[in-house]
Amino acid sequence: MRMKLPTLLLILGLAAAGPFAGSVPLAAQAGTSTQARVDTAADALPAAVFLPDARDPFEGFDAFMARIMEDWAIPGVAVGVIHNGEIVLVSGFGLRDVENRLPVTEHTTMAIGSNSKSFTVTMMAMLVDEGRLDWDEPVRDFLPDFRLYDEFATAEMTPRDLVTHQSGLPRHDNVWYGRAATREEIFAKLRYLKPNASFRSRYQYQNLMFMTAGFLTERLTGKDWSDLIDDRIFTPLGMDRSNTSVDDSPGSGDFAFPYILRDGVLHRVPFRNIDEVGPAGSINSNVVEMLAYIQTHIDGGAYNGTRLISEENSAQMQQPQFAMPGESEHPEVGPGSYGLGLRVGTYRGRKMVQHGGGIDGFISSMSWLPREKMGVMVLTNRSGGMNPVPIMVAYNVYDRLLGLPEIDWNARNLEERDEQEARAAESAAEMLAKRVEGTSPGHALEAYKGRYHHPAYGNMDVAADGDGLTISYDNDFVLELEHFHYEVFRITSLPNMVPATGLVTFTTDSDGAVSQVAIPFEPNGADIVFDRVEG
Repeated sequence: MRMKLPTLLLILGLAAAGPFAGSVPLAAQAGTSTQARVDTAADALPAAVFLPDARDPFEGFDAFMARIMEDWAIPGVAVGVIHNGEIVLVSGFGLRDVENRLPVTEHTTMAIGSNSKSFTVTMMAMLVDEGRLDWDEPVRDFLPDFRLYDEFATAEMTPRDLVTHQSGLPRHDNVWYGRAATREEIFAKLRYLKPNASFRSRYQYQNLMFMTAGFLTERLTGKDWSDLIDDRIFTPLGMDRSNTSVDDSPGSGDFAFPYILRDGVLHRVPFRNIDEVGPAGSINSNVVEMLAYIQTHIDGGAYNGTRLISEENSAQMQQPQFAMPGESEHPEVGPGSYGLGLRVGTYRGRKMVQHGGGIDGFISSMSWLPREKMGVMVLTNRSGGMNPVPIMVAYNVYDRLLGLPEIDWNARNLEERDEQEARAAESAAEMLAKRVEGTSPGHALEAYKGRYHHPAYGNMDVAADGDGLTISYDNDFVLELEHFHYEVFRITSLPNMVPATGLVTFTTDSDGAVSQVAIPFEPNGADIVFDRVEG
């Protein structure tokens, strides 16, 4: 929020963004915050004061927000900015509840997704400072029952490896996404997940290792990860409205509903509970409280006179640990590395520490320029398709605060979206071109019915449905299949955050019975093979 006074600019009150018509059927519009002042975590942070003749770096920012929210069909956005230890902007734009026309405010609770990972690492750093954990000793020294498919990785993996994405495993997110297993049960399934790369040979983003890191903190302390985060991070930082489960968000009153964009239409979707992998991504917060967290890391692990972690461990979190593949097409964004639960790179020649986060209906961005002491938190309540709005907002804020010409990231990302859509259409056409016409399934559709099992992924049920098949996965997802050719079927249902797209292949045994099904749950690895156990 921004409030201009005759002699100075005090930024701790309310800012209003003008209404605008959204490009979504539910007509999202910019909302108006009604909070007169920022409380909780912001009370410990001084207000920013600009001299009357100082340039307002946020001139035109409301119009910028209106434009990108319309272009990307985003119902609601919350933005928080801190500079030199002072809050310089906290504001809500658009709607947290489209159906009831309720506005986003600076206190609106939204999921931060994978930005939760650095909270888990911060908790681990506390245990390292206390001598209860060592970054570079084997995980099995602390978790004797830790076991992976790769025996070498099992023996050599350290806590540092757990939180730097070098396990050799692809994502394997369908092991936990939408599943009913407990954290300990998921931990026990790790041994059945095949890697697609050698240990420490490749950066591959991996949520299950962060879940394991959180499980490790529980074993060492005898306390639940959620309680540890609440007691040892939320409480000292004054993050009173933050929580570790979406089940708790509605109780805050000012919370956002999640929305997904499908075929240009905005849909409200149910909250996705991911408590069992919470250490990888289940925290929900607001921009005011997240600024206190960002400031803690800018200040080397201390906040308002209280030290959470040592300067050494704070520095380690923000130092490159493992190189990330690829290079940005844009010269303003330098090559990236992964720190400890954080990404480390550069923006326009300045060191940037950042991370993104996403879960059903929510995409967020957390970042700071440590040397310039600038930090930005952006929360949005729309997933599905591309949603680069959080990081675009952050880049625009840094351009403004640094006094640099604003880069038109929106135009660049709109062009990239068009290119991605063209590539997706081309890929779909290439797949269809490989279809062998005139074939039929090797069996009557009823012969594919039954229950199929994988030791890590669990059970799925195949049923005949008209001219095709359906796969029910833990009663949460239903994949619709049409015959493609021979024993191959094509998934035709719209994907959610994680469920598969592509081709599903059935296998017949020597007796002529359908015995296995292979599903493309891993785009960067081999299909996951389920054995038929019933039916």
